[in-house]
Amino acid sequence: MHTDAEAGLVDFIATRSGSLLRSAWLLTGDAHKAEDLLQTVLTELWLRRGRVEHLDTYARRMLYSTYLTWWRRRWRSEVPTGDVPDVLAGLDHADDVTSRTVVLAGLARLSRQQRAVLVLRFFEDRSVADTAAVLKCSTGAVKTHTSRALAALRADESLHDLIRRGGER
Repeated sequence: MHTDAEAGLVDFIATRSGSLLRSAWLLTGDAHKAEDLLQTVLTELWLRRGRVEHLDTYARRMLYSTYLTWWRRRWRSEVPTGDVPDVLAGLDHADDVTSRTVVLAGLARLSRQQRAVLVLRFFEDRSVADTAAVLKCSTGAVKTHTSRALAALRADESLHDLIRRGGER
């Protein structure tokens, strides 16, 4: 039988883990690493059950802070692969897969802080102040990382064709 804190956490995991996994995938650029990152966060959240009031805020902060510190851990030397993931048989998603692969490769070339800021700002649609709060940095740092990351993406030759096609849609 679950305590109230455990029941609340189980409900939170059931309803929010999909969203957290998508954010983790955008941060890591790899489905397996994203699952590992989320599992690490959920394990830590389970250990702190009953002591955390705002589960979503706490979980997201842990997700980003864990991601930013992983360079010291086991995945430090791994390099993202250029292999395209399998797609459903009979469906042609080549353009979508190619676009995702190009964007993920561009994001992978950014610093961890820049990538985290872009995911928070543009994927999760958070304000500068919210992003700063999650990453525990100043709003000026968020603005600087955003500006530099977007400039790097604009200058990335591999993204030029994708940017040009995006303007035609």
